[in-house]
Amino acid sequence: MRSRKVLLIVGFLITWTYATYYLLLRNTGVNLSRTQAHQLYRLNVEARDANHKSHNMAVNLFQLVKAKYEQAQTVSTPQISIVAAEISGELLDQHVAKQTLAPIPTRTYIGNGEPVFPVLVFACNRVSVKKCIDNLVQYRPSMEQFPIIVSQDCGDEDTKEVILSFGNQVTLIEQPDQSDIKVLPKEKKFKGYYKIARHYGWALNTTFKVGFDFAIIVEDDLNVAPDFFEYFLGTHKLLKQDPSLWCVSAWNDNGKAAVVDASKPELLYRTDFFPGLGWMLTKELWGELSVKWPKSFWDDWIRHPAQRKHRVCIRPEISRTRTFGKIGVSNGLFFDKYLKHIKLSEDFVQFTKINMSHLLKDNYDKNFVQSVYTYPIVTYDELRRNLIAAEGPVRIQYTTREQYKRITKMLGLMDDFKSGVPRTAYHGIVSFYYSKRRVHLAPNANWKGYDLSWS
Repeated sequence: MRSRKVLLIVGFLITWTYATYYLLLRNTGVNLSRTQAHQLYRLNVEARDANHKSHNMAVNLFQLVKAKYEQAQTVSTPQISIVAAEISGELLDQHVAKQTLAPIPTRTYIGNGEPVFPVLVFACNRVSVKKCIDNLVQYRPSMEQFPIIVSQDCGDEDTKEVILSFGNQVTLIEQPDQSDIKVLPKEKKFKGYYKIARHYGWALNTTFKVGFDFAIIVEDDLNVAPDFFEYFLGTHKLLKQDPSLWCVSAWNDNGKAAVVDASKPELLYRTDFFPGLGWMLTKELWGELSVKWPKSFWDDWIRHPAQRKHRVCIRPEISRTRTFGKIGVSNGLFFDKYLKHIKLSEDFVQFTKINMSHLLKDNYDKNFVQSVYTYPIVTYDELRRNLIAAEGPVRIQYTTREQYKRITKMLGLMDDFKSGVPRTAYHGIVSFYYSKRRVHLAPNANWKGYDLSWS
């Protein structure tokens, strides 16, 4: 319709030029002086010239409008040029195109045959996600092999602006379902956990459907160590080689500086406890979990025997992640007492150069579990007062839940259980470092398994 209006206006301008010229001639008398005749002749020339220019302008405008009209056939929201709109007396609103988000990279392997590891960062409404992304970008060895995908929930514009400020360093995806979640009145205070579970499910589905074999999950309040990426590069093959493994975590729940051996940054363990906080899983595992993904408390759900199925994770002696997020859905749970004291590794360990076969189940159970029960049993008081004559590792034995909680509190370790499993435990054994000595808090040698009632 606007195109027709422009053509009508151009036609009107041409008609007006001719009409003015005709009326001028009609009102001019036949008895003209030489001067008047000369002026009339000059005016006639100028009118013809103006008419010619008007004709050319009409042709140009017609071509312009035609081009815009043809463009409208393929563009969903055509814009008529400002020039044409001004002539028609209608200055159109200029629609600013929505910023196009970079798509998720689709390459799943790089040139040397190694897999691509998408780093999936979960964000919501904390602009402090900048610290997390800065850190990841700083230590990332390859954009191609470690694309950073930031998945944002909540729709917070300030946080989105921070994420977009990284340009092509990251890819932003946005969780589309911002509808409210109906919960029982008694669970209203836990609604945040429902939204987190919904977000995780959507983002992991979106990422894995590209075809990646692995994904590394990072929350928006984590800093990472210099060898964070190297750690996952060196351990990812274990997840394919050993069916008893289902994740690799960069986190040590008992990773406070006072209870880790800072001289052993390369030391890794198997653990029955799912640590989270910077972890890697495979597409096969997600395929298994996605079909029954919970509506809330996904991390507690994943630790349940029905999901874990006796599978374990790899975790480090010294954490490769550290949380700076005191404020969040969990309201700073454990932060002041434990989390802010976790030591973040400062060394760069070349994990890709280390033989990881000792972490395979058969090797580990033989070399680690069996050896623990050869160490002498000591009491906490003997350990605290340094009354142990022999050098080397020792073992503190526990037999009841209450005994375990009392000892861990005295040692400054985390004392809680999830689905009956103590944090960092493997076969019930919790290993730590105390007064320059390796200590294993272990159950009886005839241990029969975890007891759900201990949680």
